Parts: sequence; structure tokens; C-alpha cells
Amino acid sequence: MDHPTLERIRKSRAIQTPLGLVLGILFGFLVERAGVVRYEIIIGQLLLTDFTVVKMMLSAVIVGGIGFFLLRRAGLAATHTVRGSIGATVAGGLIFGVGFGLLGYCPGTLAGAAGTGALDALFGGFAGLLLGSAVFAALYPVLDRKILHTGEFPLLRLTDMLGWGEGTVVFLFVAACTGFLFLLEAAGL
Repeated sequence: MDHPTLERIRKSRAIQTPLGLVLGILFGFLVERAGVVRYEIIIGQLLLTDFTVVKMMLSAVIVGGIGFFLLRRAGLAATHTVRGSIGATVAGGLIFGVGFGLLGYCPGTLAGAAGTGALDALFGGFAGLLLGSAVFAALYPVLDRKILHTGEFPLLRLTDMLGWGEGTVVFLFVAACTGFLFLLEAAGL
């Protein structure tokens, strides 16, 4: 499993940074080409009239799931399970939802739309992102003490809960996502 080139990549920031940049640019290009940074596509998804965003994200999840599984097998990646909680999930969902509702972009599509020259994203979006970050930072001590740890989840991975191997879980997850993509296409969505 220890291949000299893979080992060099794993240990070298000089290789990881440019590789990450190239892959990030490629992903950004594909996101833009899929159209998911366009306001009308995003709104169509929210109105359940255009499923381009779901198709693009499921495709990314499939590729990412397989890729991460293979990277772990090659010893180039590791999982880091962290605790979650109902309080943190609700707080994060509210922050995300308010920003999405006010502007019509999530953080990823905001950056993509700004990159294509969308002025609403470039000016209003980044102003909102900075303002929201500042408000969250100011409120963080109170949120951390009173909300973020409420209803903590047990520290379990899906493989642990099901008692199945990682390869089996990845295969079934990828198969389910692929099946759902085919159903969307068959339904003309």
C-alpha cells in the first residue's frame, strides 16, 4: 500500500497546496458549468421546479465518497469524528437559512456567483457574510455556554452503528445516490 509517490504527496505541503488549488479550480469550473451558481437555478431548486443543484451535489457526493474511500485506503486521508448536538445543528441551520433566505445563495454558490461577476453576490453577499461572521463571533461565548452543547449526539460513525465495513457502507451509499439520480432523470426533473 505504501507507494513512494503517494507517500511523498502525503508528506509534502509543496505538493498538497498546488494539487488542492488545481482540484478546487476544477470543481469551481464544474459547479459554474452546471449552472448552480445562477440565482434562477438556485431559486428553482428552492421552489422544487429545477433539480440541477441536487443533481450536481449528489454527483459531487458520489465522487467525493469514492475518492475519500480510496484516499483512506491509500493512507492519504483520515477520518476525524467530532461530536454534534441538536443545539449546534439548529443554530447553524438558522444562520445558514437566514443568509440563504435573504440573498438566495449559500456560501459556496455565493463565491461561485461572485467569481462569475454577479454584483449582488460580490457586494451584498460578501457584506452579509462579513456581518454574519462578526455577529456570530460576538455571540459565540454565549452560544457556546448555553446552546451549542445542548442535546449532544453520541460519537458514532455510520459504520459503527450498522456494524458493516466501510467499503460496504460506501458502496451502498453510492448505489443509493446513483439510483436517486436515475429516478430524477426518469421523472424528467
